[in-house]
Amino acid sequence: MRFRNLKKNSKTVQVKESQKLVYAPYSYRVKAFITDMFMIYAPILYIITYVVMNGSDDFQSSQLAVFFGVALYGVIYATLLSKFGQTPGKKAYDIKVVDDKSGKNIGFFKAIFRFTLFLFTAMTLLGLLIPFYRRDKKALHDLVCNTLVVAIKK
Repeated sequence: MRFRNLKKNSKTVQVKESQKLVYAPYSYRVKAFITDMFMIYAPILYIITYVVMNGSDDFQSSQLAVFFGVALYGVIYATLLSKFGQTPGKKAYDIKVVDDKSGKNIGFFKAIFRFTLFLFTAMTLLGLLIPFYRRDKKALHDLVCNTLVVAIKK
């Protein structure tokens, strides 16, 4: 009896009901990801390839350069998510990454962990198919990190 009363009065339900979070469509998330690839990752690869290294042949033969590019993109991505809750692509499609329970922006280390899990999820492709079967449209990295991608009301 007491457990049932505690379950009804949980704080997470009250926070979600008061904020009325609207889950972002999966198509917006994919479009925002593609936009981020062109706006953030492509310039990083260009600078590494032609400014730091001697051209595309050296870049293709170096695994360290590719790792450095992904790591730099991850740090920029995590910084933008922790400070603003959005990347340029997410801002273009009016979506935001928030904490599942509080509805606020996530921290830097949680954003880095979420990015690392996204890389693992993208490699396996299994976690990217999960949002098609869930109402809250959470991917595997969102489930593990307790984050939501929500649409911003204007």
